[in-house]
Amino acid sequence: MINEREKRKRIFYVPGMISLVFIPLFCFYHFYKVDAFKDIRTIDVHFPEDSITKEYLLSKKRNYQFFNFNNSENLENKNLKNLQITLRKLNRVNDTINGVQIHLGNKMTYDVYIKILDVFMIEGISTYLKYNDDFFVLMLPKPKVNKNSPKIVPINCGYWEANKDYFLKMEREQQLKDLLSLYKKYKILFMGYIAIVFLNIFALVKFNKTR
Repeated sequence: MINEREKRKRIFYVPGMISLVFIPLFCFYHFYKVDAFKDIRTIDVHFPEDSITKEYLLSKKRNYQFFNFNNSENLENKNLKNLQITLRKLNRVNDTINGVQIHLGNKMTYDVYIKILDVFMIEGISTYLKYNDDFFVLMLPKPKVNKNSPKIVPINCGYWEANKDYFLKMEREQQLKDLLSLYKKYKILFMGYIAIVFLNIFALVKFNKTR
């Protein structure tokens, strides 16, 4: 007599499968909507007092070309390109007659402000002043070369390389702080999901025993 091997039935626990699959997806969707994983950074910008800036501007007469920024970076893209071209020409010929005035409107977004500073750096603009809601860019006459003065050779002290381990350590510590901050902010969701996992495991075991 041949004993037929009894086929084992597959175990399906629909509520557990739904909760284990869809709840993590819902959590990730929620994190995406609230930008939970967004890396936010800042830059430090320091400008002199308005009284000092005003006095300096009054002493330097220029014919300023006016640029107005009052939208987001996407809408101001063409205006930013024109500004960069103008600054490049101003710096290339060292124009001490003309200048550039950049007005920062109330509706201008932060990314446009950063982009303007990027343009200054890219085009090598070293002389610009902020007064109220405007940047004033002007070139200064180049000093006369004194052939008798000693030659100055700039050197790079390697500040980053000398402190690389320290900066990397600080970055790792900051990432850990951000992770802990994220957990503390959404700990109810994490704890709830862990509880559901254990509940489903318990229900699955009990469901299997009763079959």
